[in-house]
Amino acid sequence: MTTAVADSARSGRRGPDVRSDARERALYALYEAHSKGLSPTDVLAGHVVAADELTTQLVLGVEEHGERLDAAIAARAKGWTLGRMPVLDLSVLRLAAYELAERPDVPVAVVIDEAVELAKRFSTDDSGKFVNGVLSALAKDLRLPSERE
Repeated sequence: MTTAVADSARSGRRGPDVRSDARERALYALYEAHSKGLSPTDVLAGHVVAADELTTQLVLGVEEHGERLDAAIAARAKGWTLGRMPVLDLSVLRLAAYELAERPDVPVAVVIDEAVELAKRFSTDDSGKFVNGVLSALAKDLRLPSERE
């Protein structure tokens, strides 16, 4: 059994999904950038193997639109400041907020579901619910009504 198939089986996924895997790699890069105090661009440049196109697009998109994404997240995270959030939760929220704002080709339900799954897998027990709540509110801010379905 290949590693990708074994990982998918453990995570409950039916098979490897290139887009889900890219989101996971983007999350790793964003977390690494935060942990090391580097820019996401520098993290990608420092990897031995170049990131795939979607991972690169996601990471660079979060970096490019970071201030706007953080402002939107902060406005919808009731009772939480960005500095108080677990780094993984914030990274997941930034990644999903970027997709909501800049990738109208990805359905809102997919963005939220993928983000919740990442939060559940890599962060705290309550992270999935927290991420779901913030992103559900953000979808109303970052997507036109016709793009929400």
